[in-house]
Amino acid sequence: MLKNVNPLLSPDLLKILCEMGHGDEIVIADANFPSANYGQRLVRADGISGTAMLDAVLSVLPLDTYSDPNFILMQLVPSDVGKVNPVIWKEYEEIANKHDKNLRLSNQERFDFYERAKKAYCVIATGEKAIYANVIIKKGVI
Repeated sequence: MLKNVNPLLSPDLLKILCEMGHGDEIVIADANFPSANYGQRLVRADGISGTAMLDAVLSVLPLDTYSDPNFILMQLVPSDVGKVNPVIWKEYEEIANKHDKNLRLSNQERFDFYERAKKAYCVIATGEKAIYANVIIKKGVI
């Protein structure tokens, strides 16, 4: 057992977070994201919300202070603009700001987001049911 480590961070996920280097990216994906098709590694976190997982990951992982952006959300597709309001984005931003004052947030077009996710060090597949609840985080230095 370890002290002060969020219990949502499994041994496999902690190992991956430790192995990641400066500038590596990790995806926290919602339940609709095609997680098994993306990233170099996949960690299943079924039943865990995106907000809980983001909070756990950012409790140990610093955001990259040299990159702009260092926190990338999937942009709304044009047909959803004005119809869909991803409330979870505000929750994600609040969680990120709680852990790290170096937040540099951006949105990326859906298919560009998928291409970026393919290069990610890891994808964490959560059970989050909110739509547009996918985020890419760029790891910084301590």
